[in-house]
Amino acid sequence: MSTLRVTVVCSGNICRSPMCEVMLRDAVERAGLGHAVTVDSAGIGGWHVGDGADRRALAVLRGHGYDGSAHRVRQITGDWFDDPDTAPDLLLAMDRGHYDDLRRLAPDADVRLLRSFDPALEGVAPDVADLDVPDPYYGELSDYETVFDMVEAATPALITHLQSQL
Repeated sequence: MSTLRVTVVCSGNICRSPMCEVMLRDAVERAGLGHAVTVDSAGIGGWHVGDGADRRALAVLRGHGYDGSAHRVRQITGDWFDDPDTAPDLLLAMDRGHYDDLRRLAPDADVRLLRSFDPALEGVAPDVADLDVPDPYYGELSDYETVFDMVEAATPALITHLQSQL
C-alpha cells in the first residue's frame, strides 16, 4: 500500500496550517491510519521559512492537549510536484486565496478547502467565503480558538474521506 500524502496550506505556515497539521496528524493516528497517511503543512509565502509556529497557535494547541513545538515553516513551490512519488495527494487550502494559488501552482492536483469537509456547511458552494478559515495573525487569542474549532469541525469528515481514498 502506498502512502497518501496530505499537505495543509495557508499564507505563511505559522498559524492556521500548522494548527491543522498537528490536529489532523493526531486524528489520523487515532483512526489507525498513521501507517498509510502522512500529514504536513506549508505556506504560500516564504517569509517565515525555518521558524516555528506562532506562539498563539502553539498556546491554543497546548491548551487542547496538542504539541506543535516541533513545527518548522516551509514554503510550497512548484518543485513539490515534480516527483509523483513525493507530491502531495491532497492539498488542503485554508481559504479561497490559497485555493486559487494552489490551483495555479499545481493545476492537476486535488485541492480542497478545509471547511468543505465541515458537515455544517454541506451543500455550500465551494467559492463562498464562508468556507474560509480566517487568518488569526492580526487578531486575538480567541481568533486562534476559532481556527481550532473550525479545524476540529472538519476533521471527522476529512478522516472519512481519507479512509475512502486508501
